[in-house]
Amino acid sequence: MLVLTQTTEQKAPNARALMLLGPAFVAAIAYVDPGNVAANITAGATYGYLLVWVLVLANVMAVMIQYQSAKLGVVTGRSLPQVLGDRLPRRARLAFWGQAEVVAAATDIAEIIGGALALNLLFGLPLIWGGLIVGVVSTVLLTLADGRRQYRFELVVVGLLAIIVVGFLAGLVVAPPDGAAFLSGLVPRLQGTETVLLAASMLGATVMPHAIYLHSALVVDRHGAPPAEGRADRARRLLRVTRVDVSLALVIAGAVNIALLVLAASALFGREGTDSIEGAHAAVADALGPVIAGLFAIGLLASGLASTSVGSYAGSTIMAGLLRRRIPVLARRVITMIPAIGVLALGVPPTEALVISQVVLSFGIPFALLPLRRYTSDRTLMGEFADGAPLRWASAAAAALIVALNVALIYLTATGAA
Repeated sequence: MLVLTQTTEQKAPNARALMLLGPAFVAAIAYVDPGNVAANITAGATYGYLLVWVLVLANVMAVMIQYQSAKLGVVTGRSLPQVLGDRLPRRARLAFWGQAEVVAAATDIAEIIGGALALNLLFGLPLIWGGLIVGVVSTVLLTLADGRRQYRFELVVVGLLAIIVVGFLAGLVVAPPDGAAFLSGLVPRLQGTETVLLAASMLGATVMPHAIYLHSALVVDRHGAPPAEGRADRARRLLRVTRVDVSLALVIAGAVNIALLVLAASALFGREGTDSIEGAHAAVADALGPVIAGLFAIGLLASGLASTSVGSYAGSTIMAGLLRRRIPVLARRVITMIPAIGVLALGVPPTEALVISQVVLSFGIPFALLPLRRYTSDRTLMGEFADGAPLRWASAAAAALIVALNVALIYLTATGAA
């Protein structure tokens, strides 16, 4: 775990309040990664506004889940992987770590491929070279995530988030959405196996498992362990600002996701070859001009760089908590690049690999969400800050919906239902 040498509790009140914005905004990067771009553009270009409701629902769930994760860290001074590592027997802990590593690998595949695609669109670089460059640059960014430089890492990530927002929202200025069609997209409905696949992909890309593990660690790294005295008062202060922090960060991330789908629905729907990022970029250039297309590619590059750095941070958190072992973050970065570079070397269609990776993430959500729900509801662990009945029921409904969607995906795919 990366621990600050000076906690926010030791800083002036105004500075402390400002620094509280860091953890949620870093976690929010996971919600605007290249996998989101692929899933949302594919959904909008192929089905118009049909699946807007999936993103709205997913973002509401994300706000709730990320708050629960942050609350666990604030109250206990332990990350979710650490709590799991303390409470699971050895075999269960190793099995849990195994599935979490599969999720982490799927995350890295999406993020490195997305960055490689952006470099290809901007400079014509071959994908495999683009993937290597993204890996190297993200490794450099990770050197900031250490000790006193932690805050610099957060500032860099927030700066990249700002670039992502501009890059992905610019197209809506020249291609505004159809209001009536957008409202119709808020009505929950699906149309066959492909929309179930996309809905699962969009859900996996929005409610990211590694972000659930990560956020609890980020608040511990930022604020340190709870003090022996004044623990409850401190937790109340931090949780008040954390609610604002999470809401603001996730609203921005949700707006970017919805904007991507809406842009594809308004500018790309019905055009041939727009169900891939490369095709969408070409269509955006044709329909909206090279400037908007360039901003889109820059946003995609920022998304890949920021999200792969944050994903590596999350992977280190998971390993430290569940295996009770640490390996250098940079060494882990090199190891986790291998599957993504392998996918690029094999010539797998990039957008298809991105969408499938997000489906894998969707299957990993219950493994993070169910323990989180259990622990944040446990009064012996959380005391007076344990989840109340409304939050317990809402998180149960979210978990049930995710599991049901994944079961439906398996059934429809196995039976070949249309």
